[in-house]
Amino acid sequence: MAAGTLVLSGAAGPLAYAQGSDEIRVGVVGCGGRGSGAAHDCVSSSSGVKVVALADAFKDRLEGLKKDFSVTDDRCFVGLDSYKQLMALDDVNLVILATPPGFRPKQFAEAIRKGKHVFMEKPVAVCPAGAKMVIEASDLATKKGLGVVAGTQRRHQPEYVETMKRIHDGAIGDIVSAQCYWNMGGLWVHERQASESDVEWQMRNWLYFTWLSGDHICEQHVHNIDVINWAFKDAQPETIYAVGGRQFRTEPKYGHIFDHFGVEFTYPGDVKTISMCRQIEGTAGNVSERVVGTKGWSDCAGTIEGENAWRYRGPKANPYVQEHADLIKSIREGKPLNEGKRIAESTLCAIMGRESAYSRRQFTRSWFMNRSTLNLLPSDELKLSDAMPVPAVAVPGRYELAGWVREQRGNAG
Repeated sequence: MAAGTLVLSGAAGPLAYAQGSDEIRVGVVGCGGRGSGAAHDCVSSSSGVKVVALADAFKDRLEGLKKDFSVTDDRCFVGLDSYKQLMALDDVNLVILATPPGFRPKQFAEAIRKGKHVFMEKPVAVCPAGAKMVIEASDLATKKGLGVVAGTQRRHQPEYVETMKRIHDGAIGDIVSAQCYWNMGGLWVHERQASESDVEWQMRNWLYFTWLSGDHICEQHVHNIDVINWAFKDAQPETIYAVGGRQFRTEPKYGHIFDHFGVEFTYPGDVKTISMCRQIEGTAGNVSERVVGTKGWSDCAGTIEGENAWRYRGPKANPYVQEHADLIKSIREGKPLNEGKRIAESTLCAIMGRESAYSRRQFTRSWFMNRSTLNLLPSDELKLSDAMPVPAVAVPGRYELAGWVREQRGNAG
């Protein structure tokens, strides 16, 4: 963290500095709980950082940050297209994207098009069309010299970083299996108000609608899936086979998502891993990762057991702050980080797990990337006043994979 607080000189990417100064001027898109947290973490991470503009679909969500950072009315934008107004400001050189994930691909693409550095919360998409858009925009960010960091804070946490170095150097040998979990109770829910349209209610209650959150396997469990990908040196699973259902949260206020998933990901070399997530009150909790190799095993977070047993004894850091410090440091050094493609691929793994569980079909990553026609990106014409019926809950065995041809049924894609 100390390194991130230094004002470092050097060649910087486009718009790294505003109007010739070294000040990082931040615009926040999505000012709810996570956006607020990210804004405060960003400002506290490094010197010379200031929040100067805000955007949100709802005016009431702006008020807290507006007060905290003394943002004037003329730099606060409201509405579904408010992110475009914010990104049109020339003096904003870094944007925080913290709206519901369904909006992330288009907002990220716009930020890169406008030449902004980006910190974006995970996940970064809810469908393959969105994931592909993020990958394309990430490639453009590289060409433009723009920094991109995602909210997978474990990638910036010293315990994880040092453990993963040892795993990659062979401390546990060749990986033969892995497990990851995010099992917990419930989260918040927004009860529908009589004045709210379908779209407004779903956006305020966004956790429970796939077009907005991607379901909880995507919105939350992507953290753990990303760690397993990291252990495999960011190799991607080749085959996906999942189960899941909706047993506990069945009331209409919980939208149409599942409350539990179990996924078997098969990585190159026929290495099978288990991914499990659950949001059911009264059940045993477990948020962790574990990789097993030919010489031992690791929790990925500071412990290695086996032939090369080791414990992390180094300094600690707040990973939610460190991820911003690392981004800003990289910008000021003229060597901007770009995590866009990596988080898009981890997000895609979670999406594939969801779609396999919804349909109970097994398929390959290659099929999903090249043949799936699933597109949940919100229309550019979407309005807060629109009607939008809640989709039916997916019934495994009846839910059809978009793009799945009839002749493939029973095959692995």
